[in-house]
Amino acid sequence: MFREQLKLFRLPSPAPEARTRHLLIGGRIVDYRLKSGATRLSMTIDERGLRIGAPHRLPLTEIEAFVHGHGDWVLKKLAELAHATQPRHVTVKDGLRLPLLDGEAEVRVLPGANRVRWIGDTLVLAARPDADLARLAVRALQQRALAHFGERLAHFTGRLDIAVPKLSLSSAQTRWGSCSRHGGIRVNWRLIHVPTQLGDYVVAHEVAHLLEMNHSKRFWSVVESIYPDWRSARGELKQRTTSLPIL
Repeated sequence: MFREQLKLFRLPSPAPEARTRHLLIGGRIVDYRLKSGATRLSMTIDERGLRIGAPHRLPLTEIEAFVHGHGDWVLKKLAELAHATQPRHVTVKDGLRLPLLDGEAEVRVLPGANRVRWIGDTLVLAARPDADLARLAVRALQQRALAHFGERLAHFTGRLDIAVPKLSLSSAQTRWGSCSRHGGIRVNWRLIHVPTQLGDYVVAHEVAHLLEMNHSKRFWSVVESIYPDWRSARGELKQRTTSLPIL
């Protein structure tokens, strides 16, 4: 959760089994939803509040001690969201505009058989009357993301003169990307909503892991050799984590 350079906060609809509880943090009562069955303790925050994932049988006292240990962070994020001027949850409909790399995409909804296509930066959803427009839009955005980040992956591996690994997309809630020597590179498809140079930072970061599976000085030297402005991009990416649209 606390991989600073790859932090992403996104909240899906609460699962039915998640339980709402209350916790006193810094003199403020904070509601949170607790879901058991996670592989490790984790926290996620967006407009709907604080969610905690915890392994089965982990004592509540230990869970809440974990939250208290990051109490300043929790209060800061909740305050930021309380003062947000634009809602992140968007309804997909005709005329909707979504951030797309360095510009915007306009969504057009037409009668059809639940197919999607791009005409330049216009996303056409040819949908049945009962279609899930959000699902169709996500499918199209993921298609665009796979093509775009495939090109950027080829670019950065070329800079290091190494083979292009397999690329796949992620919908992770807390990470922008990941790298495995056997599984290749995974990039969060929601990076399609941020400017190109920020997505480039994530791709360059993961490409560097193909040579250095760590965050050592040698690793950051590799990152800098192919993406010199990584510090600035990392900082800007952090600022955008609470403003990405949620379809």
